[in-house]
Amino acid sequence: MGVVRHVVCAMSGGVDSSVSALLLKRRGYFVTGVFMKNWDSLDEKGSCTSEKDCEDAYKVCQLLDMPFHQVSYVKEYWHEVFSNLLGEYQKGRTPNPDIMCNKHIKFKHFYNYAINTLGADAMATGHYARTSLEEEEVFQQSQTPALHALFRDRFEVRNAVRLYQGADRLKDQTFFLSQISQDALRQTIFPLAGLTKDFVKKIAAEAGFHHVLNKKESMGICFIGERHFEDFILEYLEPRPGHFVSIDDGKIMGEHKGWFTFTLGQRARIPGQRDAWFVVDKDITTGDIFVGPTTNHPALLRDTVQTDRFHWITEEPPAELVHTQMMECHFRFIHQMLLMPCTVTLNLDGSVWITTKKPLRALTPGQFAVLYKGDECLGSGKIVRLGPSEHTLRGVRRQLSQAQAARDLERPPEPAS
Repeated sequence: MGVVRHVVCAMSGGVDSSVSALLLKRRGYFVTGVFMKNWDSLDEKGSCTSEKDCEDAYKVCQLLDMPFHQVSYVKEYWHEVFSNLLGEYQKGRTPNPDIMCNKHIKFKHFYNYAINTLGADAMATGHYARTSLEEEEVFQQSQTPALHALFRDRFEVRNAVRLYQGADRLKDQTFFLSQISQDALRQTIFPLAGLTKDFVKKIAAEAGFHHVLNKKESMGICFIGERHFEDFILEYLEPRPGHFVSIDDGKIMGEHKGWFTFTLGQRARIPGQRDAWFVVDKDITTGDIFVGPTTNHPALLRDTVQTDRFHWITEEPPAELVHTQMMECHFRFIHQMLLMPCTVTLNLDGSVWITTKKPLRALTPGQFAVLYKGDECLGSGKIVRLGPSEHTLRGVRRQLSQAQAARDLERPPEPAS
């Protein structure tokens, strides 16, 4: 990428994107603000929540004397994110729509709009993350013209752009960026890379962005809002009643409306049961949801998962993994969970096996396994298979022990010498 002069900033109407636009302006860029509408929604009072966010984003652009655009990706979101989400739930998995939204909407459709339609040199978002280009001169306001030679782009060997954790580790959002493409990452600026959330709020206050400063931070799946998840998902999927079954003794504990309304590790509020029960497994063939009586039941503890074809941010697996088929690194499958040491094994089909140093609670199919090497986010893969649980392994060991004891009883006594 040559010298960056025009940047399109994704404006959500929140404090992070507002401060990102301000910082870009201070760096001397020509900045265009764009608000994305991805979902047609009404809050519980019947008003469209995205309209208020759009108004807030527009006010910031007015304060900064920036051009403002709106773009709708409602259709694209439905086909490429939400339909996929429904399909995953029907398969018994628990998807992550935030990761898929970044992959398909923000860093594909919005990226193409910014670069190809608005003619920007780069796009920017308010994510707390950084890239290996942040300190390089491509994102500086140097006026030295780029050199252009015949076939330069075709034969140029470019170093891959790497994705690193932001300075604010509590707010770091590389987890949600772990599926984006190398091309989009190469033309993306993260203005908040070196800042903490508290400092961002301080900048917003000094800039007079009071209308976004005090807004409630969005949490959870955006399109569900304040609704209960079961009520929401049953608007789109037909109920599939089944039984809650005790994993310990096979006793039927109650009934549910569909396996897709529960995820592993979740408390199952079973009518008529006063004690707490937790979802430990699901059988979509029979419709049964298996439950255990403790939050850390052995049936919830596993140390091995397999992903689908792994998405490497740099497009290629690390050299260490290619040469030896194994690599030590760190892993998480939930945003903000502690990074866990693990061993990664590369398969011929591009998938990976991940084995953690100790069993983890509620490893869940459909979630994304995100790998880290130091500060660097290597990429992610969707979890499609789980290794055996501690509950299963204990059962196998018990059976082997019993079989051995039976063989010992059948063995004839040693003849006396």
